[in-house]
Amino acid sequence: MTEETIHKILSRYPHRRSALLPLLHLCQQEAGYLTDEALRLLSKRLGLSPTQVVEVVTFYDMFHLKPGGQREIWVCHNLSCSLLGAEKVVRRFEEALGIGAGETTQDGLFRLKRVECLAACGIAPVVQVGAEYYGPVSPQDVAQFVERLRAQSAVSNQGSAFLPKADG
Repeated sequence: MTEETIHKILSRYPHRRSALLPLLHLCQQEAGYLTDEALRLLSKRLGLSPTQVVEVVTFYDMFHLKPGGQREIWVCHNLSCSLLGAEKVVRRFEEALGIGAGETTQDGLFRLKRVECLAACGIAPVVQVGAEYYGPVSPQDVAQFVERLRAQSAVSNQGSAFLPKADG
């Protein structure tokens, strides 16, 4: 993270603390997660206590305090998704990946997360991998989804169709 980039981000906000989210994104982009050092630096730079910074980090699903998988598989478990089987989908992912929700596979390839809302109730239950939404996803889709995701990840880190994507 260069001083020039930090200055550019800070210049967009009349109050330094308002730059916390974009700076957290920047730090996470560099390391893949938010290191203790990055949190201390941001705390000092923005005039916030370390606790205030950690409170923000732990509030949002998109920030990570430890290294995770190269790919994040997010399964929405809000009301619409839960009513349509999201918990069964999560359990199938846990079985297929050999991990629990919130954990990372031993090979470091995947992190499975149960998230509160992906704002895609119309295709519930919905799964997000990177910027792509997939749905509705049934428990029967999960094994093939993981298989294709593994195969695709072996070739590259670019997105590809695993299931029918949500119409934009």
